[in-house]
Amino acid sequence: MGAKDEHTLKVFLEAEAYDGPALIIAYSHCIAHGINMTTALQNQKAAVQSGQWLLYRYHPERAQKGDNSLQLDSQAPRLKVEQYLNLENRFKMLTKSKPDEARQLFAQAQRDVEARWQLYQHLAARNGKSENQEPAPAPGQAAAAPA
Repeated sequence: MGAKDEHTLKVFLEAEAYDGPALIIAYSHCIAHGINMTTALQNQKAAVQSGQWLLYRYHPERAQKGDNSLQLDSQAPRLKVEQYLNLENRFKMLTKSKPDEARQLFAQAQRDVEARWQLYQHLAARNGKSENQEPAPAPGQAAAAPA
């Protein structure tokens, strides 16, 4: 919610409008993470800006119209993961107690973010229907039997 209010609103409206089960996956900050709860929305924004948490929407009915069901609403990461993680005491403590391991883990987290971003960007850029793919049946309709 702290990252992009418009995205939050779209997600809730789409989930409510969908004729079927809808799932919203959201990050919820917690005082146990070792953050300043008065700046928690800024932490959520940093999670998205670092790419540690991506904003996207998946709507299966888009495929019936030839659109991609996956929409990536995040911009490319522009904050280092280490900067985001150091906003939380639970990660910052590792840099003090085991600095070498912390550097390795932060570097791995950065590589993971970059790979995840590339994957989601690729998936969101694909066409909605492939040439060999039948359109998905509408909710409540049975799939066509092969000829």
